[in-house]
Amino acid sequence: MHVHFLVEADDPNISLLQPMLDAQIFLTAGTEITDPQTCQVLIGGRPSADQLAGCPNLHTLVIPFAGLPVETRSACLARPDLRVFNLHHNAQITAELAMALLFAAAKFVVPHDLRLRKGDWNLRYQSPPQALLLAGKRALVIGYGQVGQRIAAMCQAIGMQVTALQRSQSKSAGAGGIRLEQIQKLREILPESNVLILACPLTAETQGLIGRDELALLPTRGVLVNIARGEVVDQRALYEALVSGHLAAAGLDVWYHYPQCEQARFDTMPADYPFQELEQVVLSPHRGGLVRETEQLRMTHLADLLNRIALGGELPKAVDVIAGY
Repeated sequence: MHVHFLVEADDPNISLLQPMLDAQIFLTAGTEITDPQTCQVLIGGRPSADQLAGCPNLHTLVIPFAGLPVETRSACLARPDLRVFNLHHNAQITAELAMALLFAAAKFVVPHDLRLRKGDWNLRYQSPPQALLLAGKRALVIGYGQVGQRIAAMCQAIGMQVTALQRSQSKSAGAGGIRLEQIQKLREILPESNVLILACPLTAETQGLIGRDELALLPTRGVLVNIARGEVVDQRALYEALVSGHLAAAGLDVWYHYPQCEQARFDTMPADYPFQELEQVVLSPHRGGLVRETEQLRMTHLADLLNRIALGGELPKAVDVIAGY
């Protein structure tokens, strides 16, 4: 089986991946496809429509991360015969960061840290304290995929009552008795949710899913964590809910503006509103899937998927290109 990886031929990940592949797999790499006539599996996050069209025997596209970029979806719609798979090697990593953001936001770690660095202990004596108890509270997780399932389990493990929303309801309870509901019940469930955690893909249905009306339905002094995509939440509505105090705190790993070049990494503000001025917001630069082990995990998961394809093993659920995830 000819597999082509759309990276530079000397990419260090090739040396990680190659030894884990079955002998039946012939791996090539490069930004241009080696022998498109024989290429059967393509690994790449953003292949062009011409690249997909130029491989007549291509049957599988593997996107080596979670999500389906808009341009990739458009290219794949022109090749409805293709199977498309994501990798979820970073699901646990992302879920762990979601919990880190939740704890940091709910316990107001940032303002206490900033003050104590200056020798200021006064927040410790504030009455009532800012910090929120999470055990016994209700968490709503939007998105019950690989990341959302882990977040829901972790929230339950610390004593929270957890409801998770998904597009279609295949069962009424997840592992450990987590309550599962369809996304259509969002407004019904928001008023009983002290913590809102977003772990859903960005699609036409989820863009702007959480706006002013939805935030207003949350109980006062709630916490929002977003490790999905920035555009799932209306940024103005979020900023105003934080400034007004309706939301007690937020932990945000995904944003509305990103650096478009290396130089811009030094001076790109992540939103149109000054979230950086709010001490009750924990800001994280979209690093949910980044740890020292990320690339090794990515290649291990990729090798497992490729070997399953080559040997006719059981495959994970394919991406629904029409739905967008």
